[in-house]
This record gives sequence, structure tokens and C-alpha cells, in this order.
Amino acid sequence: MTARIVLLVTSPRLPAGLLTAAAWDVVRSAPVLAGAESELATAVRSTGAEVSVVTEGATQALLDAAAAHGSAVWLAGPAGDEALARELGLRLARQPGLAELELMYGSWDPPGARLLDAVEVMDRLASPGGDPWKRAQTHRSLAGFLLEECYEAYDAISADDTDALREELGDVLLQVLLHARLAEDLPEGKRWTVDDVAGGLVDKMVRRNPHVFSGEQAGSIEEIEANWERIKRAEKTRESVLDGIALSQPALALAAKILDRAGRIGLAVPPPLAESQVDPEARLGAGLLATVAAARQAGIDPEAALRRATLAYAEAVRAAERAAGDAAG
Repeated sequence: MTARIVLLVTSPRLPAGLLTAAAWDVVRSAPVLAGAESELATAVRSTGAEVSVVTEGATQALLDAAAAHGSAVWLAGPAGDEALARELGLRLARQPGLAELELMYGSWDPPGARLLDAVEVMDRLASPGGDPWKRAQTHRSLAGFLLEECYEAYDAISADDTDALREELGDVLLQVLLHARLAEDLPEGKRWTVDDVAGGLVDKMVRRNPHVFSGEQAGSIEEIEANWERIKRAEKTRESVLDGIALSQPALALAAKILDRAGRIGLAVPPPLAESQVDPEARLGAGLLATVAAARQAGIDPEAALRRATLAYAEAVRAAERAAGDAAG
């Protein structure tokens, strides 16, 4: 019977003892070797199994253990020990009768596992001995960067560039993680963590989607949106339907949002007439507001419409520059 060598690979992001039944069976039934001490080695020893640490000659040690006992297990390190796997594979390719090599996953990364890595990296960057620039930042000093990264993600969406969107969302996530890490250093009573951010989000998603999590009947999209707004109003005591609107957003989008909120509750408040304004700036503003109101009535996003027209104009300017350059040449 051919000897068996099992390379046991586990997720470094899960508790060390959280292994599959098959993985526990194999570590209890064969000699276990590892390249270094680890939490996983400790967890395996806690069940009564022996783990031998091999710092040199791991390939030969595994072959000897498998020959003597019929099988042997290697506890792979956090990176998977690919170099050892390649060395074993080449050796067994030259001498296939020595043993059979089997790759076994004792645990897998759950979806979102790399977020744990991102949190760990950010903690190191923003802790003593990390990146001085990040440690010097505040929520206020970072505010502009958060807007900039969101705009870049918006540009990627507008361009239908999903690869760029993936990268830009990573930059947005970086801002979220940095703000959360800085909040850990706030005074007692004001500090919070990235887990508080995620926990609040989870609670909100569950609470505002009862048609998914509480067994309520899901109606039309319009009914779901109305239910969302009803739950949102119950959660937050607000004096006005306009409370909660981000006033720092671009004026065109702000105007559309305010008109939309007023329209939701049936308020018929007409925009000011441009002709009644006393100064040029007020007349222009009133005219622009009337244009936004007309766009809303027509079902057109005024921000997107102006952006489209402006980008087309920008391309015309570039074309004129190129033509002027060709004429001058």
C-alpha cells in the first residue's frame, strides 16, 4: 500500500481549532509535522495528538514518517507553504512509489475574510510605529479625501469600467477603515471601532428589510421603498422631511434631493420666480432651481444631465485644441 502525505491547509483568519471532521480525523490518525509552532499546532496537541516541529529537511522528514506509519500530515503555515508543496511534488514525480501527495483544506476563508486583513493592516499603519501621515490625520482633515474617492468611484460607474470600480471602492473602503481606526483613539465615551460601524450597518439592514428577515410579504419595489421610509422615520425623530439631507453635496444634486423630499409628502411649495429676485445671483439661482424642478417633473436626473453635457463640451474643447495645434503646425 502506497504511503500517504497530507498537506493540511487552513484559513489563518479563523480560530485555529475550527477544522473539518475529515481534518480532525487525519491529524488524530497519523504523525503530524509542522514548520513552526503555531496556534494550530497547539490546538492539535490539545486533542492528544503529537506535533513535531521540523525546521530543516521537511520533505525527507515527511517521507520517512509516511514510510514508517503509512501516512503523515504537514500543518501548512498561514501562507500555505507552497515551496514545500513544490519540492514534495517534484520529488514524488521523480519517485512516484514513495508516497501519494494529498492536499486537504481543513478550513476555508469565509466571504469577506480579506476585510479582516484590511482591518489588521490599517491598525498597524495607524498605530505607534506605523505611518506618521495616517497617525497625524483627523476626521476633518480626511473629509475631502472621502469625497474625492467617492467621486472617482462614481466616474468608474459612469464609464462602465468595473475593474476601475473595484479599485476605487477599495480606496473608499480605505477611508472608512482609517476613520474607524482614528475613532478608537478618541476620548473615553466618544470612541468607537470598525466593528461598531459594521454592527450598526447590519442592524439597520435587518431592521429596514423586514420582507427579507422577518417574513413580511414583499410587495412592489414602490411598496418596499415606502416601507423603508416608514421604518426610517420611526427610527429617527425629525422635525422636517428635509432633515438628514447632506447639505455639502453639489448644489444641483442638493436642489433635486430637496424637491424630491418635499414631493414625497405632497407639499406644493413652488420655487421662487426668477423675475421677482432683486440681484443677478438670486435670479440665476431661482432660474436654475426652476430648471431642476422641471427636470424632476420629467423624470430626468439634472446632475447626470449637466455632467453629460459638460463632458461633451470638454471633449469639444479638446477637439478644438487639437485642430488649433494642427493648424499652427
